[in-house]
Amino acid sequence: MKSGIALSAQSLSASLGGRAVLYDISLNIVQGQWTSILGPNGAGKSTLLKAFAGLLPHSGSVSLLGQPIQSMPRRSRARALAWLGQNETAADDLSAWDVVMLGRLPHQAWLAPPNDKDLAAVERALRFTQAWDWRHRPLGQLSGGERQRVLLARALAVEAQVLLMDEPLANLDPPHQADWLCVVEALLMHGGTVVSVLHEITIALNANRLVVMREGRVTHHGATQDAATRDAVCQAFDKRIAIHPLNGQWVALPHIPSVNPFHPVPKDASP
Repeated sequence: MKSGIALSAQSLSASLGGRAVLYDISLNIVQGQWTSILGPNGAGKSTLLKAFAGLLPHSGSVSLLGQPIQSMPRRSRARALAWLGQNETAADDLSAWDVVMLGRLPHQAWLAPPNDKDLAAVERALRFTQAWDWRHRPLGQLSGGERQRVLLARALAVEAQVLLMDEPLANLDPPHQADWLCVVEALLMHGGTVVSVLHEITIALNANRLVVMREGRVTHHGATQDAATRDAVCQAFDKRIAIHPLNGQWVALPHIPSVNPFHPVPKDASP
């Protein structure tokens, strides 16, 4: 395995519905760190994450832990990489416990009952996401935020080395967004690698590294602490945001232009 690289893309391009979405991307994701992908709507962030997960056709190559992802046995890939996508679905009549147990399927023999390790992993994931108290409730009876925490627990139960998350903070209120940051920190402490796509720029600025995208291309990849990286984020959003230090953290705030492009032009009052 190439030392220090969890995921690698070389000359990666992809299309959706016959329309090109990603253009010739070469990118290495550092192992044991949190990398967040940022960019405006339509930049190709989610498509890049899906390509890294091996979920869509593409040209070029993608490697996971030093192995070409498409040639990896499906079970081996499912053990090494966990996925939490946007608008994830699960049967509403399944209990939260059963949904999270689905994350253990890559570790189980065909039709084998859960073993003690499976049970411990599911309990750990449910407690970690503060979803333990409703473990017996059907998914259909949970709120959007509760459901999202169960789906996050399912991804955590895989205990994969690499975790990809597309908009994991959807439906989570600010306290539980902070809890999600604690989950990420714990994963990193245990040597895991996290890659996320976030719209919450201030939260993404807590990542070790940022990948900045625009129009299907990576415009910058670097450490969050580098001024050039933060400037690239602002540039990607046409300088409609500004990043400032606050209490030891970086905060992204809307940058209101001096001339409001949406302000109606006054009608000529002259006769």
